[in-house]
Amino acid sequence: MLTIWGRRNSHNVKKVVWLAEELGLPYRRHDVGGAFGMDAAYRAKNPNALIPTIEDGDVILWESNAILRYLAARHGGEAWWPADPVRRALADRWMDWQFGYAEAQRPAFVGLVRQTPEQRDATAIDQAIAAAGRMMAVLDGALGKTPWLSGAAFGLGDLPMGVYAHTFFTLGGEREPLPHVADWYARLQARPGYAANVMIPLT
Repeated sequence: MLTIWGRRNSHNVKKVVWLAEELGLPYRRHDVGGAFGMDAAYRAKNPNALIPTIEDGDVILWESNAILRYLAARHGGEAWWPADPVRRALADRWMDWQFGYAEAQRPAFVGLVRQTPEQRDATAIDQAIAAAGRMMAVLDGALGKTPWLSGAAFGLGDLPMGVYAHTFFTLGGEREPLPHVADWYARLQARPGYAANVMIPLT
């Protein structure tokens, strides 16, 4: 059985749990990180002291998007890990693009979710919301040409930004209309694994 270490409210843990449910993989998840801390046994598995980490048989792996690629390749078949390298790469690019988006959004997330009103830097929050909006406009342009970031069908490329889309829409703030992103987000919400594991309160 797949074992996942990481607290439920982590963006990176959400990705992995969501994919496990999309693939129908039985798994156990253990709360690690944040308020739950990390013991020596966990740090021996992940020397970076970050989450998530998985154990799948004799494989121990960290880095969330590497975990996604591994699970798709090992358990997902052609629908999740196409033999065609072009199809894989066109979806895969959005997985790496997500890291830049996460950095752009981070000051807004930390300020509005993790800090008290007295601690917040309103200017940094506004700048982060604007930066996230500019990047989401790029995503909107892409989704105006293809229904999913993975191409014609939902796939691996949709997961990383799918998690961050929920945060983007939940944080609020002024933004330009993003009709294609909004439609994509609505279709993600209809997926049971997304609704159960991504659309939880931001904490």
